[in-house]
Amino acid sequence: MGTEFLKIMDSEEVKDIIKNMEITYETEIVHLNDAYLRVLAEDVCAAIDLPPFNRVSRDGYAVKAEDTFGTSEDNPVILKLIDSIGAGDNPDKEVKNGTCIEVGTGAPVPEGADAVIMVEFTENIDGNISIHKSAAIGQWIASRGSDVSKGDFLLPSGTFLTHDKIGVLGAIGMGKVPVFKKPKVAVISTGNEIINYDEKLEYGKIYDINSQTIKNAIKSCGCTPIYSGIAKDDYEDIRTRIEQNLDADVIITSGGTSAGAGDVLKLVLDDIGEVFVHGIAVKPGKPTIVGKINNKPVFGLPGYPAAALTIFHVLVAPFLRKMASVDIRKSDILKLKLSRRYHSSRGRHQYVLVKIENGMASPILKDSGAITAIAEADGYFEVKKNVELVPEGTEVEVVLLESR
Repeated sequence: MGTEFLKIMDSEEVKDIIKNMEITYETEIVHLNDAYLRVLAEDVCAAIDLPPFNRVSRDGYAVKAEDTFGTSEDNPVILKLIDSIGAGDNPDKEVKNGTCIEVGTGAPVPEGADAVIMVEFTENIDGNISIHKSAAIGQWIASRGSDVSKGDFLLPSGTFLTHDKIGVLGAIGMGKVPVFKKPKVAVISTGNEIINYDEKLEYGKIYDINSQTIKNAIKSCGCTPIYSGIAKDDYEDIRTRIEQNLDADVIITSGGTSAGAGDVLKLVLDDIGEVFVHGIAVKPGKPTIVGKINNKPVFGLPGYPAAALTIFHVLVAPFLRKMASVDIRKSDILKLKLSRRYHSSRGRHQYVLVKIENGMASPILKDSGAITAIAEADGYFEVKKNVELVPEGTEVEVVLLESR
């Protein structure tokens, strides 16, 4: 017997239902070493000046600029070399008129010096330095606080901590970082024909593809996947698996292909939770289910891998990114022209997988049960339900599947 849908909903209506689901944000403190690709939970202001001292920005000699005024290749000035310091040193000698100190990039500017002459414009003659070019006051000196002053605003809450942002936190000595906790997402595959990849493949069985694709897609949304195994298309098995994962923040199932599998999940949700969506006017993904148990969102994805992954990216991923405070980046959406025309199914909103080739989007003309459709796909574009034909050369917005 086929699935009897509660009510076939428009995809935009479903998006609104998911968008309005309640989200609770939690935070934690992690070490800077563990903050990469986490999301900042508080605004960050500089705790120190950067640089924290007047710093040399070129190899050369620290001088009093007035000693060099009017100098040239033909008319050099000779200064007495009194010391040599490098990065990390603490200079104890003062530059006075007629003297200089050799300095390396990153070294503190010695007291009394107000400029640095690059080594290329000097010559060491028996411990005395011949200067062949005049210097302006402040030349090749990064003044204390010239980059950032103590108290300056640096990063807002919600910043995705990529390598460059981590560098900013490290520069101000921020060893402990407040971040949003990663939501935990339970992943349950269902189907009498599904087996784990390390089991022997027998006739009539197929390997569990969805758990692998969905787990990694969850990671790209800034969440932590919890694999909860394979459930049979059986009420008690599915209910037990779900109840065992009610400590997760979200539960995602992917249905088996046997008839009535979607009805089993609906029955479980009816008994211990609530169903919001049971059937969507989309292709692929019509049998998608959305509900909740104990205020925990539950998403029942189709069993076919391409359909499951498409619906995940279209409906579930935006919700997970919101939970994890991870925004989709503009670079994750490309405007490309279609390499060939595409015939759509009138009356159903459609999400079309594409491969990007030669700067164009090529629709993948395989059904949602084709495993290779996943491997070939770089992204997808939308076709509205009242559109039957998208001509070759039409510019479409392609949402990339791998967003992080």
